[in-house]
Amino acid sequence: MRISKIILYDEPSVPEIQITRLGKFLEEIFPVAVETRENILKFSVKDTPLKIAECKIFNLRRDFEKHNPTEEEVLFEELNVNDTSNTENIIMYDGFRLQKVLSNLISEKENKENIFHVFFTNKLTCTFDCGDYRYHGRALIGANPTLISTTGIIEAPAKPKEYYYDLMANFTQGINVESIKKKYQGTYLEYNDSRLTKVAEGYLLQAIFYYETGEPFCEDSGCRLFNAHWQKDLLDSQIKMNKLCDCHQKILKQIITS
Repeated sequence: MRISKIILYDEPSVPEIQITRLGKFLEEIFPVAVETRENILKFSVKDTPLKIAECKIFNLRRDFEKHNPTEEEVLFEELNVNDTSNTENIIMYDGFRLQKVLSNLISEKENKENIFHVFFTNKLTCTFDCGDYRYHGRALIGANPTLISTTGIIEAPAKPKEYYYDLMANFTQGINVESIKKKYQGTYLEYNDSRLTKVAEGYLLQAIFYYETGEPFCEDSGCRLFNAHWQKDLLDSQIKMNKLCDCHQKILKQIITS
């Protein structure tokens, strides 16, 4: 394997990901040492909050434009360094720029190709799509380090079409949104959802396979490497099927023995 050690950095505001359990999951699959640590922001330096604030997205229809943060925005990020549960509304960050900022927090000693770093974060990571010229939320920003956004897992894959139809149909009637959420409860991931750990396992596998092979995702909707755009597909591939396809099972054997 290209990787000889994996380090997982926790997101304490989302205990449902169960970082220790994820570490054991990886150790059962890959013949490498796995270490779990506190959130990567705990290793911040003086200008980290400023650098993170500069990653915020303000125009969804234009590729990234560097932002000059206000004092209030920097202060928010400073508070977030000490307590990641200190959030307001969902804030969108350019995933690749946030990845670069956080990668600078890795020590020189551990900033090596054979040490694979995974940062869990509750910040919503996004990337600009030149196909439709807009930003989209992402659960996974691959490479080393990898970012896995717990908010992205919940918000990026779409809920059932019927959920949105009901929202639009009842919007003018003043129907309580909570009643619609209750109607479709279980068909999509929610915050504080106990299923997050199983889904996070799949994203970890996607990140490691991508780093080892350079091949993104799988076209088989029953494989844990499937890039789900709908919550139903995400839950089916990660929880209902809960396995690699035959092709990627063979590739896994090659990775382990290489």
